[in-house]
Formats: sequence, structure tokens, C-alpha cells
Amino acid sequence: MEQTTLTEKQKMLAGKAYQAGDAELAKERLKAREIVFEFNNLAPKFIKQRKELLKRLFGKTEKMFYVEPPFRCDYGYNIEIGDNFYANFNLVILDCAKVSIGNNVFIAPNVAIYTAGHPIHAHLRDQEYEWAQEITIGNSVWIGGNVVINPGVKIGSNVVIGSGSVVTRDIPDNVFAAGAPCRVIRQLTDEDKDYYYKDFKLGE
Repeated sequence: MEQTTLTEKQKMLAGKAYQAGDAELAKERLKAREIVFEFNNLAPKFIKQRKELLKRLFGKTEKMFYVEPPFRCDYGYNIEIGDNFYANFNLVILDCAKVSIGNNVFIAPNVAIYTAGHPIHAHLRDQEYEWAQEITIGNSVWIGGNVVINPGVKIGSNVVIGSGSVVTRDIPDNVFAAGAPCRVIRQLTDEDKDYYYKDFKLGE
């Protein structure tokens, strides 16, 4: 049987070691940077135009989403966002692998989502090898400011990630998690909802 040689892009998307200096990947990153440059440099009033640029850039969008400039990413086509998505200033997504984000996700300023990694041993790193692992974020998630999400992480639904956290492992549903490395602090329950209804007089 004839063995098929994978391209560097195919290796990247398969989670294998690849060389990012490959001509095809460099061309795709340049295309994404051109769109991102236009997005970041439009006047604030051009909301519709910025939204159309992200529709061209991202692999999947829904009806309701808003991303505050400036924004940065590597390829764009590996980013999928759900409905009612909001990202504040300075979101960085290194989407060498897929980044899937659910519905009703709010992202605070200066959040970094990194699918990309490099070999720990300098011998391979010096040859410019890298790898990428998918990141998944569930529904109804709030990610605090200055959070870093590392490759391969899955964050469940109904989760709050405290500001300044470094997320290095999976986070289950219905929890508040924080720290460096990020860990579960406590479960979120209906008592949290009742607190806001009582103290902020919601629903009156």
C-alpha cells in the first residue's frame, strides 16, 4: 500500500508535530492577519463591517456576537463561536487547532487562548517544530480578565474562571475555578442566583 505523506497543515490539524514555517501555513496566517488588521483599524462606528470581517475569518459564527478590537489570531478558520458571544479588549486566540466556544460566553479583557505548544527539549524546538491541541469551552461561561487557557483544555458549561487564572487542565460543569494553575474552588448552585435576586433586587 502506498504511504501518503501529510502536509504540514494536515499534521497541524491532526495534532502531530509540524513546522509552522511551511509556505502554505505562512500564506494562511498572512491572510488572517490582513483581515485582523482591517478589523482592528476600522473606526468604532463601523460595527456591521467588523462583524462581516469576523464572519469571513472564523470557521463558524452565529447571529449574535461582538468582539472588541484589538483582536489577534493565527488562522481564524479554526475558531467556532456560539450565539450571544462577547469578547472584551485584547483577546488572543492561537488557533493552530480548533477552538470551539459555546453559547452565552463572556470573555473579559486580555484573555489568551493557546492551542499551540512547543517541545520542551531544545533539540526539537530549535528545528522549529510545534504542535497544537484543541480547546473547548462550553455554554454560559464567564472567563475573567488576564486568563490564560493552555492547549488541550476543556472547560465545561455554567463555569466562571477567576481573573488571572492559568488553565492547564479540564474544568467540569457548574463550578467557580481560579488560580495558577487553575483549580475548582467550589460548585455553583441556585443559592448563587438567589443571592443576586435578593441583594440586587432583580426581577422586581
